[in-house]
Amino acid sequence: MDLWERARSFAGEAAKRSQELSLEAAKRSSVLVSETAKKSKEIFSETAIKSREMAAEATKQADLLAGQIMHLASDIPVPSIPPIPAISPLPSAAESEPDAAELERYGITDDLREFVNGMTISTFRDFPLQDEPEMSDVPTVSNVRQDLNEWQARHATLVLSAVKEISKFRYELCPRYMKERKFWRVYFLLVNNYVTPYETKYFEELKVKAEEEKMVVPSKTSTSSNREQDLDVFLLGDLGSDDEGPDAGDDDELDDDFDKIDGASGLESDGDEDKKAENAKELL
Repeated sequence: MDLWERARSFAGEAAKRSQELSLEAAKRSSVLVSETAKKSKEIFSETAIKSREMAAEATKQADLLAGQIMHLASDIPVPSIPPIPAISPLPSAAESEPDAAELERYGITDDLREFVNGMTISTFRDFPLQDEPEMSDVPTVSNVRQDLNEWQARHATLVLSAVKEISKFRYELCPRYMKERKFWRVYFLLVNNYVTPYETKYFEELKVKAEEEKMVVPSKTSTSSNREQDLDVFLLGDLGSDDEGPDAGDDDELDDDFDKIDGASGLESDGDEDKKAENAKELL
């Protein structure tokens, strides 16, 4: 029984002691937290003060440096910068496109566009035309081979820019499925009925123009010859003119004068011979 009482007494004292220790620990923790908060507040306050002082000092130094730079800059002559010339705008795509008259001249019409719209890549790829040996020495200008004639080469250049379907077909087919030369041969065979009248008209106009130029050249030569003849007449005179040449009467007078001279000469000769004969007789 005494043991049990002692145990209860010991447990009560332990509990009381534990409670006192807890209260003591809580009190000390509260004091520590309070002191820590107070210390932190002091540190924060001191840090803020130091930061403001450093910022003020930095601002002061920056203002001083800026003043020095402005002072130095005022002593340096500033070169005059020439005005930047205005950049002319790039020509728009509409300005670089050929006009309607040129498109019409080279056969790029609405009928041709409508016909081309019905074509597909298979139209070119499956066209029954054998490949020919490639001529390596044929130059290529503006993506168009120069083995085409003058009209065809210009038509091909215009159709690539004006009809997007042809440009697309050429990009996808050449040179993967066919060579450049075959592509244009197939194209002109397909559109032959649409472009032949315009090609024929073009070369007929060139022929007429060439004939007109040939007719102008002899005319210029004749005019030059007449001018040279007029200059000769001016410098040398007209030898066939009656006013400047001797007339028939003058010729007769000259003939009479020569006859008189011949007659006088003949008489003098006869007299000399008679005198010589008389002198010979006297000597004998």
